[in-house]
Amino acid sequence: MSADVDADPHLCRHGRPYTSIPLWKDAPAEKWADWRWQLQNCVQSLEMLEQVIHLTPEEREGVLATRSEFQMSITPYLCSLMDPYDPHCPVRMQFVPRGAEMSGVGAGVTDSLGEDAHRVAPGLVHRYPDRVLFLVNNMCASYCRFCTRKRLTGLPNEVLPKQQIEESLSYLRKHPEVRDVLISGGDPFTMSDKNLEYVVSRLREISSIEVIRFGTKMPMFLPMRITDDVVKMLAKYHPVWINTHFNHPKELTAESKAACARIVNAGIPLGNQTVLLRGVNSSPRVVKELMHQLVRNRIRPYYLFQCDNEEGLEHFRTPIETGIEVMESLRGWTSGFAVPTFVVDLPGGGGKAPVSPNYVNALTQSKAMMRNFEGRAFNYPQPTQTDCTVRYEDKWFRAGLDLAAGDVTSRTDPPELTVVSATDESPSGWPLRIADLRGGEPMPEA
Repeated sequence: MSADVDADPHLCRHGRPYTSIPLWKDAPAEKWADWRWQLQNCVQSLEMLEQVIHLTPEEREGVLATRSEFQMSITPYLCSLMDPYDPHCPVRMQFVPRGAEMSGVGAGVTDSLGEDAHRVAPGLVHRYPDRVLFLVNNMCASYCRFCTRKRLTGLPNEVLPKQQIEESLSYLRKHPEVRDVLISGGDPFTMSDKNLEYVVSRLREISSIEVIRFGTKMPMFLPMRITDDVVKMLAKYHPVWINTHFNHPKELTAESKAACARIVNAGIPLGNQTVLLRGVNSSPRVVKELMHQLVRNRIRPYYLFQCDNEEGLEHFRTPIETGIEVMESLRGWTSGFAVPTFVVDLPGGGGKAPVSPNYVNALTQSKAMMRNFEGRAFNYPQPTQTDCTVRYEDKWFRAGLDLAAGDVTSRTDPPELTVVSATDESPSGWPLRIADLRGGEPMPEA
């Protein structure tokens, strides 16, 4: 690698113009901006990849060795973000196969999260009491090499047939304890707007479902997919939430930021799930910059995942201590809403277990001995009264059940409120004084 190339800050931080890549040098801008064109022109062979980056022997070995195991597919947009000369580029490391995937090192298993054991209907995984995972397809725009669902993604029958979707909906109607449905795949946003709306609208017909969520990586590897039309459609079915997936600050391009803005501007809360990956983002400084960029773009950091113990992922996994070190670098050192929850998805369907640094050194009846983010020791006095019963609790929930059942014999209407608008004149003229709103004498001038 030449010193000039290695020192190019634009290539390092922002990638390169797609017209500099031989495969797409003649592609019109309107084609490049079309998400369907992007899907049709994904890099899926060694020959195509050789026209995008300078492959290392390990990458070449990986492409050839994994062809029959786990499909390679990389959008042209994502290719333009890759550093063609440096194999340590974080985008390149996540999407270009490496020989380590087939090494057999480690104790990785297939379906490490035990999803198949909790499948209750086609595509429907009911692991937690009040929520389900709804896998509506098995196609992604690009395939992450650290994918937990390698056993499913990229297989034939890309979209769950309508009959199977109806079977899953039937299960949900019979289980009113389910209040939250997470639609995932694959990536559900590889489906057409029409198919997406079919799933969402049918879910919204079930009165017990309060929240519909999507898990999608489209804002990261195919931001063109997040169109005005699709977010307007989703906004008809609020409350709808979206969780996306950025792993490195390099992925937050102008296009990705614009896609995220379209989601948020449609009133859809947007969260982010990051996977801790060895050599990609296993650095407190990298994760901190990523979290700051997320919140600057109105994306709430949600989870920081330990990389799953899936087969072929040993080279991506970090020690648990690395995640704790990252959390130590965030808590107290940056805004609380910029701090995700570090979780380990326990093997065999054990669910998510949160892991955090320990700030409680000891507990006694009279005090808690604690430390702060700087490592300083403090004694926090325990209260003398320890009965924490909420006396209003039973009444509150009993009233809710009565209202839901329609078992209400009387009703006390609340008093009407008089709203004073900015255009109303106060008794003493404009501007309104605090005394005019609450009665009594006005507060003295500052």
